[in-house]
Amino acid sequence: MRIALPLILFAATLCFALGIVLPLIRVERLYFFTDEPSLAGIVLALWVGGDWLLAAAVGLFSIVFPSLKLALLHVAMHGGAETHARLPAWLRGLANWSMLDVLLVALVIFAAKTSGLATAFTKPGLWFFALSVVLTATATALLNRPSGAKGSAG
Repeated sequence: MRIALPLILFAATLCFALGIVLPLIRVERLYFFTDEPSLAGIVLALWVGGDWLLAAAVGLFSIVFPSLKLALLHVAMHGGAETHARLPAWLRGLANWSMLDVLLVALVIFAAKTSGLATAFTKPGLWFFALSVVLTATATALLNRPSGAKGSAG
């Protein structure tokens, strides 16, 4: 168990980073126009396009909160039981929003495919992002286990 948590947390962090910078979706319109936006690219395009509130919301819930959660999980893992006990209660609440981005991209793909005006395909960024959500939830569950369940070695 001592080895599993650091490996899971490392994999979650790596997948999250790849999920932010790799393309999430490929959208083809009229067979000539293709877009492959990444999550970071979407936030930047929204900001540059003047949709500051939407860019801030997507950036906050998709990049900032998950980054903060991963950072706090790293601190809790390395800080021991006393650090884990001081983790904010809202950290568990963030898990409720974790899959929201994946769901939204799935809805966009569905809408594009059913509209007939465009076709859409998932790209590796979406799968890395989804995997990071699952791994982060697993790491959180392992950290939230009672200390007796982790096993103790002196």
